[in-house]
Amino acid sequence: MAPSHIPLEPRSASAGTTRLSIDLGALAANWRNMRNLSGAARCGAAVKADAYGTGAEMAAPRLAREGCRDFFVADANEGAALRPLLPEARIYILNGVFEGSFAQVLAHDLVPIINSPEQAAFWHSNADGRPYALHIDTGMNRMGLTPEEAVAHSQSSTPPPCLVMSHFACADDPDHPMNVQQIKLFESLKPAFAGIEMSLANSGGIFLGSCPYDLTRPGIALYGGEPGAHLPNRLQTVVTAETRVLLIRTAKAGETVSYGAAHTLTRDSRIAVCGVGYADGFHRSASGAGVPLRSIVPEGTFGAINGTRIPVVGKITMDLTMFDVTDLPEETVKAGDWVELLGPTITLEEAATAAGTISYELLTSLGHRYARSYVD
Repeated sequence: MAPSHIPLEPRSASAGTTRLSIDLGALAANWRNMRNLSGAARCGAAVKADAYGTGAEMAAPRLAREGCRDFFVADANEGAALRPLLPEARIYILNGVFEGSFAQVLAHDLVPIINSPEQAAFWHSNADGRPYALHIDTGMNRMGLTPEEAVAHSQSSTPPPCLVMSHFACADDPDHPMNVQQIKLFESLKPAFAGIEMSLANSGGIFLGSCPYDLTRPGIALYGGEPGAHLPNRLQTVVTAETRVLLIRTAKAGETVSYGAAHTLTRDSRIAVCGVGYADGFHRSASGAGVPLRSIVPEGTFGAINGTRIPVVGKITMDLTMFDVTDLPEETVKAGDWVELLGPTITLEEAATAAGTISYELLTSLGHRYARSYVD
């Protein structure tokens, strides 16, 4: 007899060892900040990659309630998922359009951002004059028509775009000469697209303050990540990630911790073993020892209990991470308690630097095992 099918129980938040709290009120406050810094320009929002890992189905409608009307996603599937939640919004598709995505774009009234002459030819041959945007490459060498191709496009008989945009390569460094070069090049193209809305500023571009044009496109700043290390922390914390303490163990000076025996204890220690690892997006490169990055950034990442930082010891493993809690009073940490990984004490930038990455990657790699809750 074939075994009967036993359905799995739904995921239980109480049974999990990781949790995420996402503050939609802070998200809205950060968008208002970006809107105010955008001056006369309309302020949109990048909600690609599941709203940078925060959950687009919750983040995008909250931004719409705040007044956002222009949303940017990566592909047509992301746009189609958002359309029922944003019936009045203009949803732009950054990756453009191709034969396989065309039906989705039309069915859900999405606006493709044309990135090449080939995409332009396909769209104009099949879209019956529907609106589209045009991306011009001003130095990224990634997506977009060359300036020469864009001018040629503007002189053709095809319908004009509803938006012309480009993208900064170095806006997180306000002193980088490429910022000025890109602004000048984009500005030189205005006569070819007279009367058409233009957009250049992402989060970092908004903070540059000199290029709002008609529409801005903040991304990482909405989710609490600073677009440049030079800036003071003026954004509210949106994401708080925590892990549960599974047990407290004691170890003697001279003993080692985790794989590779990479960390040798210099004192008798109490170690909190927590249920989070690189399978949850808590990067192995952030380990306290035994990874190449430690020769450049001496310390690994930290956690926090009640606002007090505790260091990671040894290598972060797939599902478990060890924190040194020796300096905390014994009664303040026990099995079942929660350790902050990201949040009001451990900023995104600090955690990203310790892992040798950026806040964008840290947010978007948070795994599916986190029990999520939303506050507003």
